[in-house]
Amino acid sequence: MTNYKPTESELEILSILWEFGPSTVKFVNDKLNEKKEVGYTTTLKIMQIMFDKKLISREKLGRSHIYKSKIKKDETQGILLEKILETAFSGSASKLIMQALGRSKTSKKEIEEIKKYIEKIERGQDGAQ
Repeated sequence: MTNYKPTESELEILSILWEFGPSTVKFVNDKLNEKKEVGYTTTLKIMQIMFDKKLISREKLGRSHIYKSKIKKDETQGILLEKILETAFSGSASKLIMQALGRSKTSKKEIEEIKKYIEKIERGQDGAQ
């Protein structure tokens, strides 16, 4: 696992690669442009930098390169979450959770999933004592 924290632009590209799998620069750029205008050369440059940093790999296919994430989504989310937890919430998971739930429209299904997860944690702690 790497301790590298991707930039916002790198994270946007990684998110596309995680969701859609190995992709060309054009495909990634088209997906980025669905949310905001990004030039092809900008996307290409960022992906070249990411390749140099070993965040992504590339394979030549005809005249194109196919890029693939070399870092795992869950590991990256964990690293970013730890940083946010420590810097913005003084290490308090409850403050982070309350802020997240208070700012978003949490569905009943999500709330049920959260309750089940809390119960699972509580059962694990009860067994450890």
